[in-house]
Amino acid sequence: MGDERTEPGTGRGGEPGPESGPAPAPPEPDIRTGAPDIRTGAPDVRTGAPDVRTGAPDVRTGAPDASAGGPEPRTALTPTSPATPTSPATPTSPATPTAPATPTRLQRLAGVWRRPALRWPKRIVSALVLVLLLPPLAAGIALRVNYAGDPGDGTYTRNRDALWMGHAWVDGRKKDADVRALAARLRTTGIRDLYVHAGPLEHDGTLPASAYPKARLLVGAIHRELPGVRVQAWLGDELATEGPVGLHLERAATRAAVVRSAGQVLDAGFDGAHFDLEPLHSGDADYLSLLDDLRRVTRAHGALLSVAAHQIDPLPSLHSVGAAVTGHPKWWSQAFFGQVARRVDQIAVMSYDTALPLQSLYGGYVAEQTSLALEVTPETTDLLMGMPFYYEDNMDHHGSAETVAAAVRGVRLGLSRTDRTRENFGVAAYVDFAAREKDWTEYERGWVR
Repeated sequence: MGDERTEPGTGRGGEPGPESGPAPAPPEPDIRTGAPDIRTGAPDVRTGAPDVRTGAPDVRTGAPDASAGGPEPRTALTPTSPATPTSPATPTSPATPTAPATPTRLQRLAGVWRRPALRWPKRIVSALVLVLLLPPLAAGIALRVNYAGDPGDGTYTRNRDALWMGHAWVDGRKKDADVRALAARLRTTGIRDLYVHAGPLEHDGTLPASAYPKARLLVGAIHRELPGVRVQAWLGDELATEGPVGLHLERAATRAAVVRSAGQVLDAGFDGAHFDLEPLHSGDADYLSLLDDLRRVTRAHGALLSVAAHQIDPLPSLHSVGAAVTGHPKWWSQAFFGQVARRVDQIAVMSYDTALPLQSLYGGYVAEQTSLALEVTPETTDLLMGMPFYYEDNMDHHGSAETVAAAVRGVRLGLSRTDRTRENFGVAAYVDFAAREKDWTEYERGWVR
């Protein structure tokens, strides 16, 4: 999800040789005058006059050759129309031997591949291909199967849903009319918590009060328009876990500053503090320590502590593979997820940006994530499953696949199979300023009813 940095108005073979053939043919009669060839005595092509040297007969009358001494029996040709001059025939060149075809690159490779000496290398390559292709294929089939079936009865909103909201609500850009329109939108939904962006935190953990000047006014207006709806300060920052720049959780002074920042927003009137720190690696003990310190502050204020959580390993220890291969362990282990869930009042899974290309695969993935999270989240902690209230099309998020409808169906399937009667459960929509009417409709039809 990130630190709400996309909201408008928010800072932070060869050429052939010459042709070969016979010697040039003797010159043909002039096709305009019919004059005989002075070397061969060819007859006039218009009059058929005999060759002046050989006495060849007239080609039209069959007259005898004057120099041969007698007539030669022939049948005279009686033309029905004057002879039409024709172009002389082009002599036929003797056949040129055809060069053998040059093997194509594919043919050469096939020849190499068939060599007996490559028997074992070929087997190794084939095995590697199977190793690389079979797991994704098996995973795709499993996700599709996970999306099959019908959700159980009663798997609808528990009126514990949430909405991530942009910074414009606390910096003065939103007005009273916007609050009234928001209230009209939310009254018929199950949304009870609003995570309003009030950060980001500075890299040293501090938070300038100038970042949320209209917070108290917003909270008061929401409480008037939507009694029972809670407004939490959404605080986040980039962690220095995969680079030198960012917030260093390993530093005690930084963690202490984050705790003070939480107390600061609670003093400003917020009903809770919601943290989104990324990229947060599975097993981070400093993060768990920070949550323990934050919990003491929120309890002292009678407020909520909630967090945005990474997705859970679809396969055991998959986050370790990601860390080794890419340096970015996308997932948390299920055990670490449970450790976090036990330290907070609410935990919202960022179950989007999965790179899956089909709705059925994405919905099956959300169903699995829902089941994994339910298994380790205490009954007393609100578990919320994230939904994409936005449309993008990139390597991480295919908008045609990651739809609200698929997310809702996946959530209901996971809830049905794992803990159908769980009360402290809901969905969380990311994010208000990018939501389309279609997203709201799919949420209300599929989940609110």
